[in-house]
Amino acid sequence: MDSLNEIYESNWVGHDLLYVQAQNIEMLWQDFSHKLGDQVLIPLNTYQSQFPEMRKKIDKRGRKLVDYDSQRHNFQSLQGNPKKRDEIKVTKARESLEEAKRTYELLNSELHDELPALYDSRVLFLVTNLQTLFAAEQVFHVETAKVYAELEAIVDKLATDCQRGTYTLKKSSPKSPKTPTSNSKIISSAPSSPTSVVGEKEKSSYLPEQGPTETQMTGDHKTFESCGATTDNLPPGVLYRVKATYKYNREDVDELSFDVGEIIRVVEYDDPEEQEEGWLMGVKEGTGEKGMFPANFTRPL
Repeated sequence: MDSLNEIYESNWVGHDLLYVQAQNIEMLWQDFSHKLGDQVLIPLNTYQSQFPEMRKKIDKRGRKLVDYDSQRHNFQSLQGNPKKRDEIKVTKARESLEEAKRTYELLNSELHDELPALYDSRVLFLVTNLQTLFAAEQVFHVETAKVYAELEAIVDKLATDCQRGTYTLKKSSPKSPKTPTSNSKIISSAPSSPTSVVGEKEKSSYLPEQGPTETQMTGDHKTFESCGATTDNLPPGVLYRVKATYKYNREDVDELSFDVGEIIRVVEYDDPEEQEEGWLMGVKEGTGEKGMFPANFTRPL
């Protein structure tokens, strides 16, 4: 729902209602989570915690049975030798035997009552626990389905308005020619940093050393020579070559980055409609990287 809120534009129909429904889904999820924890998981953990305790009690009964057998064997040994019989030892042995017997029989009696009860409780507990889980799931999904029905209605209304032409796509403004920053690296033979283009007349013209204009790129190739570009002995598809006078780091994926002094081969745009004033399409020599770049960062060769 967070992603839906981010992509759903504020001027679209039902934007506020969509936000409300997103909050409703969040509240439904939190309520379901609390019920799941309090009414299902906690009772389940409590029920399961009985088994380790019961295991400890069974182990203790086994140890007490060993003690009981040991005391009984000791008492029988003292009683079975009339010649060396010591009444004091026999009396103490009888008392120890009776104590061991009481302890064992008490634990054994408790386990005889608790084990069958614990075993029989499993069905009732699981039925109750699962019924609570399924009921909480049902409420959550029923209420969530109502919210999604509202969201579907909002999107349907958006589609209807779009078909009526209520929302139109706005063309993005073309890129403006870049101006090298003050800290751009300049080669020693480069001209001074070009200034920002001002005025209607200057928007369509550049300094001679900055390469041909958009009209020159698409017109007769002879125009390249008028601005100082050499067109002789160039590979097929290459209009002319330029040399970077300033470093440029691309800002979009379709742009070309280069350092001062790198050579770029200027080529035609794949789609002439994508051509923008003040920008050239080129391929960097050496790496073969291709992209758009501002003409006033280079000079023709």
